[in-house]
Amino acid sequence: MAVITRYPFLRHLRSEQTAHIRALRRGKLVHDGPGLAFWFLPLTAAISEIPLDDRELPLLFRGRTNDFQEVTVQATVTYRIVDPTLAAQRIDFSIDTETGNWRSAPLEQVGGILTESAQQHGLDLLARTTLTAVLADGISAVRDRVTNGLAGDTRLAETGIAVFGVRVVAIRPEAEVERALQTPTREQVQQEADRATFERRALAVERERAIGENEMQTKIELARRREELVAQDGINERLKTQEVWAAEAIATEARARRDVQLAEAEAQAIRLVGDAKAAAESARLAAYRDLSEATLLGLAVKELAASLPKIEHLVLTPDLLAPVLARLGGGGA
Repeated sequence: MAVITRYPFLRHLRSEQTAHIRALRRGKLVHDGPGLAFWFLPLTAAISEIPLDDRELPLLFRGRTNDFQEVTVQATVTYRIVDPTLAAQRIDFSIDTETGNWRSAPLEQVGGILTESAQQHGLDLLARTTLTAVLADGISAVRDRVTNGLAGDTRLAETGIAVFGVRVVAIRPEAEVERALQTPTREQVQQEADRATFERRALAVERERAIGENEMQTKIELARRREELVAQDGINERLKTQEVWAAEAIATEARARRDVQLAEAEAQAIRLVGDAKAAAESARLAAYRDLSEATLLGLAVKELAASLPKIEHLVLTPDLLAPVLARLGGGGA
């Protein structure tokens, strides 16, 4: 925006480098160029300020596709006024000589021209394309179509406006249609999520099964080793028992042999004693053989008396003594 300093009967204008100033005095061009500063009389001057910097124009318009679906296009157009003379002749860029503000809204007029032209080319493309194609490849297609259309627009060229870029930010259908279109993808994503969940659960079950089998194999191995240990213990006990039995058999055999030897020795001793007694008895009997009967009877009584217990009183009756005396008497005769 130009800066105007007011003085009595005079005004001073100073502009920026990005603003092109055209000043006319009594219908004649006296100043024409960017970044000017000059004095002028407000009653005889007509001044226009044309911006030379790049401008961004946001666009938001609705269109209908080939299958009668409403879509909303959001885009941005970058433009610049490249011929200030043509722009000043076609659009009112005049400023107030008192304040420096535009008397009208020239940028809004330029925006309207660009918006109408961009919408025309965009709507023409949308009307020939299905909703699915628009959502899939519509951004690049609309961008190229609007760029080419604005570049070849004769009205813009005659106004001194050049378009340097078109960016299509988004193309969106109505909310209900968008939700309907999102449903298959959401279902597919949900199915993928469910499949991943099932696979994760199956993997967890498989891991649990593997762990269970591992535990079972461990238990089986422990049971087998315990069985082997019990069998080995049994073998050891059996061997120990056999060794004990063998030791006892050897001890028993040794005791038996000793008992046999002892019995044989004892029998031999008894036999020897018996032989000795028999020999003594034979000798004694041989000695007794030559003795008389009375002598033998006396010896017998003597032996009997030695074997009898102690007798304190002895009663002899005639019946007892009669036979003895008779025998003794007969022997004497």
